[in-house]
Amino acid sequence: MSYSLEQLNRDGIPKLLHGISDKAEWEAKRQSIMRRWLECIGGLPESVPLRYEVLSETEEERHVRRHLRYDTADGDTVTAYLLVPKRGSREAAARQPAVLALHPTSNEGKADVATPQGRHNRRYGAELADRGYVVLAPDTITAGERVYEGASPYQTAPFYERYPQWTAVAKMIADHRQGVDLLVSLDYVDAGRIGAIGHSLGGYNAIFLAVADERIRAVVSSCGYATFTGDPNPGRWGRRDWFSHIPVITDELERGIVPFEWHEIAALAAPTPLFNWSGQADKIFPHWEPIAESMRDLHALYEWLGEPERMLSLDGTSAHDFPGPVRAAAYDFLDTWLKRHS
Repeated sequence: MSYSLEQLNRDGIPKLLHGISDKAEWEAKRQSIMRRWLECIGGLPESVPLRYEVLSETEEERHVRRHLRYDTADGDTVTAYLLVPKRGSREAAARQPAVLALHPTSNEGKADVATPQGRHNRRYGAELADRGYVVLAPDTITAGERVYEGASPYQTAPFYERYPQWTAVAKMIADHRQGVDLLVSLDYVDAGRIGAIGHSLGGYNAIFLAVADERIRAVVSSCGYATFTGDPNPGRWGRRDWFSHIPVITDELERGIVPFEWHEIAALAAPTPLFNWSGQADKIFPHWEPIAESMRDLHALYEWLGEPERMLSLDGTSAHDFPGPVRAAAYDFLDTWLKRHS
């Protein structure tokens, strides 16, 4: 399954349900998209046995922040913050909902979303912990405590030197699945109420994680979703001197095609509850009209699956940001699917 980029830019978003008349035909198409996705990202390894250590602990007013390190695939380790809400005696026996808070492109990694020192409109991990969620905020590869020795933040060259047939996208998914393993192991976490939230880099990682792991029961993506259609810089997803996501996309673009459209990848998680936010003044993903068009088509799939209320896509006049009113709506969405539907 591939598309001519020229045709996409001329004709618009391909329809998910084109030629689909029943659920069996959709499932066949879904499996075809999944095979193409896994082929492009180089596949996903099995998780490794869970092992983690607590490095330190910090008391905040309404939660405790634990600095962790845990094992992941390919002999690597992930550094993370685990935020645990402080609870009264009545709450002590109850298992709590949990969220992976995936950070945007910030050299500080997890600290940007999980500490008081994080940037304005980026501290969603800490805010959700204060709202009653157990929050795991991991460093992605190349950020925070996981910058490769001798490299700058977000330089993936050392990764590809070791794994030339794999991708940074698959590596991030594998690491985040390992984080889900950690959360479900905790006796104070409800394994049936785990979500993922992220802005920008963290936003599309949250979607990718939901595609790969059915234990994710709700997703929030802020300015992390885009389309190839209308993108002034589709090469952002391929090989770069900086952070290379999926190298094969560069090869495809050189032939004038793309291997999929991004709403097809998001559709692999349907009907997992999905909240998407896009800014019309976003200079990183400026093509908000085709983004909105693809979200409408994705919602048509949710409606066809009988779950229209499980998807909410918003766009507004802000830039590449996660403004307070939008975060409030996103948190209410998570509450709906991880607290009220428990």
